[in-house]
Formats: sequence, C-alpha cells, structure tokens
Amino acid sequence: MGFLDTLLGKRKLKGPAPDRLFALSTAYVTLETQQSIRTRGLAGIVFQPLATADFQQIVKDMEEVVKGTGEETGTEVETSDDSYGYRWMILRDPDLEDLVVGVNAVSDALAVGGYSDRVLCAVFAFEDANGRPLYFIYNYKRGYWYPFVPAGGEQQRDTERELQIKAALGNELPFEPELERWFPLWGIPI
Repeated sequence: MGFLDTLLGKRKLKGPAPDRLFALSTAYVTLETQQSIRTRGLAGIVFQPLATADFQQIVKDMEEVVKGTGEETGTEVETSDDSYGYRWMILRDPDLEDLVVGVNAVSDALAVGGYSDRVLCAVFAFEDANGRPLYFIYNYKRGYWYPFVPAGGEQQRDTERELQIKAALGNELPFEPELERWFPLWGIPI
C-alpha cells in the first residue's frame, strides 16, 4: 500500500495464501496415525452460483476437467444445490491428495474467471475410529481451517472434540484463531 493510498483512505486487503489448502495433505498423516481419523473419500467446494453464462460455463468446464482427470486418478464429481442457495461440487476419491488437488483446481478456475468472492469454503469428510463423521472446513475468505464435529442431537456439535483435534495437529494446519468463526455447516451432503 502506497502513501497516496493511505492519504485517500484506500486499503488493499491481502488475500489468503492459496497453498494453505494443501496443508491438509501433510496433516493427514498425523490425523491417521495419532488420532485414528481417516478420510471418507469425499470433499466438496461450496460456492454461490450466478445465472450468468460466463459463470455457468466455468463451472461446466471445471466439471469436465475434474471428470477428465478423474479417469486417471479415479476422482468422480457431481454437483448439488442446498436449501440455502449454495452449490456443492462434490468430489469422490479414496486418495485425499487427489481430493485436495481437485478442490484446488475448481477454486482456481473460479478465481481466474473473477469469481473468487463467490467461493464460501471447501469441506473434507473424515471419520474417527468409531465411524463418527467429522469435517475439516477451509474458509477461503480467511485462509484458515477448522474442524467441525457434529454431535448426536439435532444441530449439536462436539466442541470439545474439535478443540482436541486442533490441539493434536499443533501447527500442521493454519487454524482459524477466532473460535467464534468456526461456523457449523448443517446438512453437509458429503
């Protein structure tokens, strides 16, 4: 930010580092070995769709790219709209790295098309040793991760387990420092 920007009151916001998404690949070793948390082979990128032809073409092209590369990697892709008006591009692959690469390709395509502000988050599905689901959510706008562990009841979460997971991973994932920004996502379709 330059001197003139300061005088005119303009601020340039620094965007989150895109490589933070890939931190999940290395943290997965700790999750698996120390926490007995395994991938469910599912991930989703959540964005707010637009009715413009340009936006719809980008999404269609990305589906085709992921399907095309999926022939090599085994990644499958589908889309689903939720009740809040967000679109989920859902990827299936037993290899977590393939899921991370696929999600990154979709977010990059939206960013190159000028639609990075439409991306809400990426969600990766896991389960613990007892088969309980848990999720890692990457907030694109903030550039941070946080765990989400639904509890048994209706729209209840296990915040104690979420904090245990954060503590176990230490500095391996860039966690959202403000716990009030650990937003639950109810009705995750993965």
